[in-house]
Amino acid sequence: MRVPEKKYFKWSLGKNNLMYGLVGLTVGLVLIAFESIINGKLIRSNDAISILIFSTLITLCITNSLYLFACFWQSGRNSSWQSILIYYSCTILGMLIGIEASYLAISFIFHVPYHSLSHFNDYRFSFFIVVVVGTVFYFYYARLATMNVKLQEKELDLVKAKQLITQAELQTLQSKINPHFLYNALNSIASLIPQDAVKAEDMTVKLSRLFRYSINSPGENMASVTEEMEIVNTYLEIEKVRFGDRLSFVTHIDEALNSAQIPRFLIQPLVENALKHGLNQLATNGELEISITRDSENIAIIIADNGKPFPAELNMGYGLQSTYDKLTLLYGENYQVQILNAPQKQVKILIPART
Repeated sequence: MRVPEKKYFKWSLGKNNLMYGLVGLTVGLVLIAFESIINGKLIRSNDAISILIFSTLITLCITNSLYLFACFWQSGRNSSWQSILIYYSCTILGMLIGIEASYLAISFIFHVPYHSLSHFNDYRFSFFIVVVVGTVFYFYYARLATMNVKLQEKELDLVKAKQLITQAELQTLQSKINPHFLYNALNSIASLIPQDAVKAEDMTVKLSRLFRYSINSPGENMASVTEEMEIVNTYLEIEKVRFGDRLSFVTHIDEALNSAQIPRFLIQPLVENALKHGLNQLATNGELEISITRDSENIAIIIADNGKPFPAELNMGYGLQSTYDKLTLLYGENYQVQILNAPQKQVKILIPART
């Protein structure tokens, strides 16, 4: 049988004493009624008061002794037999104190002499009852503890299952991003081979570096700002080969955020969107700006460009959709995405700061 956990003996002084005080009074009334039925007449008032005093004080003292059990017993540190020994010791101690407190109260109420620690017949009778009742309660709480552990295990399994689902969904998003970019990059390399073999080779080397970043970190959903910007800069170097002088890009990164954690491959799809849908149609002077700064308790990530404005009815392409999906999986509703055309065309993301 599993040892009851400490939380099953949590103590609320006023609430528990009131509840078990009423239980003690109820037990006393039952004993009074039972004795009256056996004798065929109502017992004397003094005897009835004495029974109520005994039942109430013994119940309260035993109940309070369980507080001592909760104080001394620490889950995971004491063995089962030690816990049982402490439990019964505290219960019997409560019984002894309850008996003596009852005789002391009776001596004050009825003005009779009080002789301490001389009530051995009461000790023997009460000891039997306390052991039986205490054992019933102990096994009840032990059973309750076992059921609670099983419930917690099931809840933990559900949490793990949800985590595995989230991980699988994030990895699915990641696997979609890489082939999507690979397709565009390989097309660019293929178009460069007959024109400039050196540039094509340079793009191939940068592409291998880009994918090494992804392959070397399997299962990781977060990356530092420094790591993420390394991959973005590598991607931009590849596109710079393709765009040539048509494209210039600048970055503004708060150095204090270099080690801050952000979702892996969050920025690259948005940069790719800016190049593909905004800057690709510009013949000259294409500008792309990436900014990562602190905004109160959040990290603000801005991808801005001077290309074609976002349409009034924005069609959620893969880049934006994957961004929303990834942020929802990692942050729930605790993030913001703003898509603006004025005063500057930009996508702004606010996420909680993590280090």
